[in-house]
Amino acid sequence: MMATYQKLATPGEHHKLLTGLAGSWTTKTKEWMDPQKPPVESTGASNGKVLLDGRFLQQESSGSMHGEPYTGIWTIGYDNLLKRYVSTWIATMGTGIFQMDGTASEDGKTITFTGQHAEVGGGQMTHRAIWKIVDSNTQEFVMYGTHHGGQEMKMLETVYTRKQ
Repeated sequence: MMATYQKLATPGEHHKLLTGLAGSWTTKTKEWMDPQKPPVESTGASNGKVLLDGRFLQQESSGSMHGEPYTGIWTIGYDNLLKRYVSTWIATMGTGIFQMDGTASEDGKTITFTGQHAEVGGGQMTHRAIWKIVDSNTQEFVMYGTHHGGQEMKMLETVYTRKQ
């Protein structure tokens, strides 16, 4: 049994993808509150570091969201037991912990996450996020959401560019 646990605790290929994303990044974000209106655009920064001997990537980001400054921390890992990517998001724009999990494309460079969180007025808002590792210097993160069981809409698009 211990040998199984040790194997499950050992970082593998999925973790190598994450560790390659450590470093400093600039961000360009578009956010939509209303799909009928143009997006609000902003810039920011993200600093990624590897945690726990390559098991997790932590990205600490700052910028503006809904016109207000924020700082947030996104932690991403690969759960060898569940065979899924797992993530948490905490930020100054709330007091909850937002969790998502998902799977990767065949080449491992596009990860599709799903999750949900409590919504003002009751119920849950569901999310679908697509994180694409374009190359070692570029990432794209696009998030879609569904309010109160309505139509899914694009909410957020962030392009990360590695600082040289």
